[in-house]
Amino acid sequence: MVKERARILVVGGGYVGMYTALRLQRNLKGELERGEAEVTVVSPDAYMTYQPFLPEAAAGSISPRHVVVPLRRVLGRCHVVVGEADGIDHAGRTATVSTLATEDERTGPRRLTYDELVLAPGSVSRTLPVPGLADHGIGFKTVEEAIGLRNHVLEQLDIASSTRDPALRDAALTFVFVGGGFAGVEALGELEDMARYAVRYYHNVTPEDMKWILVEASDRILPEVGEDMGRYTVTELRRRNIDVRLETRLESCADRVAVLSDGARFPTRTVVWTAGVRPHPLLAATDLPLNDRGRLRCTPQLSVDGAPHAWAAGDAAAVPDVTAAPGGECAPNAQHAVRQARVLGDNIAHALRGEPLDTYAHKYVGSVASLGFHQGVAHVYGRRIKGYPAWFMHRAYHLSRVPTVNRKARVLAEWALAGLFKREIVSLGSLEHPRAEFELAAGGKPSQEPPRNPKG
Repeated sequence: MVKERARILVVGGGYVGMYTALRLQRNLKGELERGEAEVTVVSPDAYMTYQPFLPEAAAGSISPRHVVVPLRRVLGRCHVVVGEADGIDHAGRTATVSTLATEDERTGPRRLTYDELVLAPGSVSRTLPVPGLADHGIGFKTVEEAIGLRNHVLEQLDIASSTRDPALRDAALTFVFVGGGFAGVEALGELEDMARYAVRYYHNVTPEDMKWILVEASDRILPEVGEDMGRYTVTELRRRNIDVRLETRLESCADRVAVLSDGARFPTRTVVWTAGVRPHPLLAATDLPLNDRGRLRCTPQLSVDGAPHAWAAGDAAAVPDVTAAPGGECAPNAQHAVRQARVLGDNIAHALRGEPLDTYAHKYVGSVASLGFHQGVAHVYGRRIKGYPAWFMHRAYHLSRVPTVNRKARVLAEWALAGLFKREIVSLGSLEHPRAEFELAAGGKPSQEPPRNPKG
């Protein structure tokens, strides 16, 4: 039994937000039914995205609908509010939230009050002041970006096949990826594999016509899988004629020309930016303590240090790693986020009932990465695995981790069908402007600008 009625606000619907709310549903089932507690989840999307599957969704191996989990379906005992938290006044126990209806209501953002706060807004892409990046760069953090990139790559093949301009053809067939972490390497590997398959249906485009370039500022890629596996990955990518450039930075992509720090220039219509993440801007709009990297200072029990009734985990939180040397922090990755969410859900229930809190402790066991083309790398429990076994391990691990039995079954079915039928290579780029054709038919001029609210 909780000591008094508790209003719990969860900001964020990603790994930490969804799994914490799920845990609270289970731990506080009786209290929620009796009205002694309520859980509200504020998320900019009505779904949680399983990001490790984004490269396969971009390559068409998995349907986009199957890499997301509807929050309202799995959080049946919670109130789900689709909107953006603009600020947190923890001293006053108030959050300011803008919803999809805020602009039309013309009454200003909503103010939600709470007793317990869970801050899990995640992270956003870390960009640099590179000329032309805002105009021509493509991100790779959301399912919308993944599907947009898939459509874009296939459209470039169509442009190259139909143009009579050699310069335009060369630019269309040049693909530059910036960032040698998981997102960049896996996206590049899967999309190159897809494009290599797709060009067999083009009479005048061959795999040798395409240029795939990976730009990494450090001297290695995939540091999470170890130095040896990183070197193997470079060798494997270069064997597929992918130009891997280490210790190189993107200096500009203005005028659709990628200029690198080593002096190379590549006319290109595709620049994919995956060069790291940074804490969500919401954290700066709170009165909670942050560390020098802009993340919330947390205790090993996942409470915000010095802020009673505030909790955090995942990318937004600097959680001490009690399994490592003093001063170490848990890496901001999915492996920690999911496990932290479970402890977080338990500790909030413990706190409400006046019980001792649990300490989060999980030793990092390793990482797996897919390179497409039935190739992968892994460094698990100190063992280095490469090739097909690592690719299979990557799929098996993430299939076991994707939420809900429904999603597991659908993903497994799609993989099985992919072994029996040919890959889909259809571009649906018109989805980005669904009203354009009707506006033209109705006598208007179709707008080429994206909608003001991309979530609406």
